[in-house]
Amino acid sequence: MSHGNARLTVFGRNLLVERVCSGRPVAHVAAEMGISRATAHKWLRRWRTEGEAGLADRSSRPLRTPHRTPAEIEARICRLRTDRKLGPARIGPALGLPTSTVHRVLTRHRLNRLSWLDRPTGTVIRRYERDRPGELIHIDVKKLGRIPDGGGHRALGRQAGRATRSNVGFDYVHSAVDDHSRLAYSEIHPDEKVTTCAGFLTRAAAFFRAHGIPRIERVLTDNAWAYRKGLAWKAALADLGATGKLTRAYRPQTNGKVERFHRTLLDEWAYLRPYTSNDERTAALADFLHTYNHHHCHTALDGHPPISRVNNAAGQYT
Repeated sequence: MSHGNARLTVFGRNLLVERVCSGRPVAHVAAEMGISRATAHKWLRRWRTEGEAGLADRSSRPLRTPHRTPAEIEARICRLRTDRKLGPARIGPALGLPTSTVHRVLTRHRLNRLSWLDRPTGTVIRRYERDRPGELIHIDVKKLGRIPDGGGHRALGRQAGRATRSNVGFDYVHSAVDDHSRLAYSEIHPDEKVTTCAGFLTRAAAFFRAHGIPRIERVLTDNAWAYRKGLAWKAALADLGATGKLTRAYRPQTNGKVERFHRTLLDEWAYLRPYTSNDERTAALADFLHTYNHHHCHTALDGHPPISRVNNAAGQYT
């Protein structure tokens, strides 16, 4: 995966090297690829000294941050937050620090929202996260009305759209979200029957394997019949060596990560623009998933896309 602002992917950098090595001037190759000569020379220099490994992305994190708030000051900020529930506007003057600095420290330590804390103890209880990719996968289904040919009410207006709607039926969007990384996978099906759910789980596991999550340990779903009683679903879990887990009845918050993903899916795919047919909306799903997994600045991941968490975990556990 390339950095979000990188002008060239790893493939593009290899192409740059190939064109220059064929004898073409660096300035000409840089111009046709839309990059500066300095950038082109940088990648060529890395390739000459490190080979193909030099064309891979590197972390932008600095080797040292001499102006970062000292650890003992950060500890005092966290204690004031958890013990006295003070906010940045009160902690800052008490410690002689800017309010913005206190807020950054609280965000770094996941203490920026009081609603996440247990009031008596100051322990984070509202926001949870598994330690590694694949430890828990959230699965849910979102039901969407199909779009008639020519467009529905979003494209034609409510009155005209109502006239075109004649038993077009529903699409069922099956989604799986990894708890640790938020990596997501979705498919569109005409139903949510047991065999459909089981097949989706098998393909979702293959997707996660292809993206660096080799094993699924547990799968969390709601209490739909297919997940509670379906033999094909239980067989799919057994084939993966995974354990099924059900949410508490009438508590969709337990499966909140995939519920929140579905809200993003609606805003940034299903209702992004007025589609003129159901096939047009279906075809746009793949682009949305790629953008979400590789470029979406996820607030729970400090502004990084989900795939970065998978890559970081792969480096940590190998």
